[in-house]
Amino acid sequence: MRLGVDLGGTKIEIIALDEAGESLYRKRVDTPKGDYAATLNAIVGLVKGAETELGQKGSLGIGIPGAVSRKTGRIKNANSTWLIGQDLSGDLQQRLDREIRLANDANCFALSEATDGAGKGAEVVFGVIIGTGCGGGVVVNGRIINGINSIGGEWGHNPLPWASADDVQMDCYCGLKGCNETFLSGSGLQVHYQKRTGLFKTAKEIVALSERGDAVAEQIMQDYTLWLAKGLASVINVLDPDVIVLGGGMSNIQRLYSDVPELWGDWVFSDLVDTRLVPPVYGDSSGVRGAAWL
Repeated sequence: MRLGVDLGGTKIEIIALDEAGESLYRKRVDTPKGDYAATLNAIVGLVKGAETELGQKGSLGIGIPGAVSRKTGRIKNANSTWLIGQDLSGDLQQRLDREIRLANDANCFALSEATDGAGKGAEVVFGVIIGTGCGGGVVVNGRIINGINSIGGEWGHNPLPWASADDVQMDCYCGLKGCNETFLSGSGLQVHYQKRTGLFKTAKEIVALSERGDAVAEQIMQDYTLWLAKGLASVINVLDPDVIVLGGGMSNIQRLYSDVPELWGDWVFSDLVDTRLVPPVYGDSSGVRGAAWL
């Protein structure tokens, strides 16, 4: 039995898969934001609950919103900032008495979709997370490309390419300004909307307003689509993937799959762009499935 845990900014989910990839068990709980000890307790509780329910132990992979430092063995680059500097693997290994396989959540998402999802059979798959943050993962011939610095696919902390003078450059938690994450994450969209209107709306509410004909919401959604097209064009210029799979809450915006490929050709260094932009087969469960496959 394979257990996978997706440690997200708003939820923690566990799944149990058999060797054929069939789901045996799933459960979600809210993420205890800002509380590392409570986060550990939540993960341990989910694992023990699944194993008690199913009557067997399993291997355990965990997708995290960051990476493991090769220098310290501790978490770095996490937008769930209370994880930064923590020995997550060691702490969980001590409490669960088994090997803990950690990987970036976007890498888990990409692995899931490349294995038996929207990128199945493709040589190069770029998996995108546009939700609470903005991450990415690269899978080539079925293998995650972590990179020597454990930051393979981290396009979210490159600057938005070909930015216009009207694009507001906001501070990013990474310490820089104008990162893709500040434009393309759901939280980034919320802040841009608030700066223009003085009103707070969730990303979901902004999308709904645009669909109902609200002029300001529609304009910011057009801007968002353009930002995403530029960001992904820069990825295509470097990686040239067969398939780009969108994940995270923003991946539910259907217009992106038609509108972005119509735009990105203006910045891709090719006379033809055959890269496909597709939604995930497993939706927001792809990350947790990928963790189980680690």
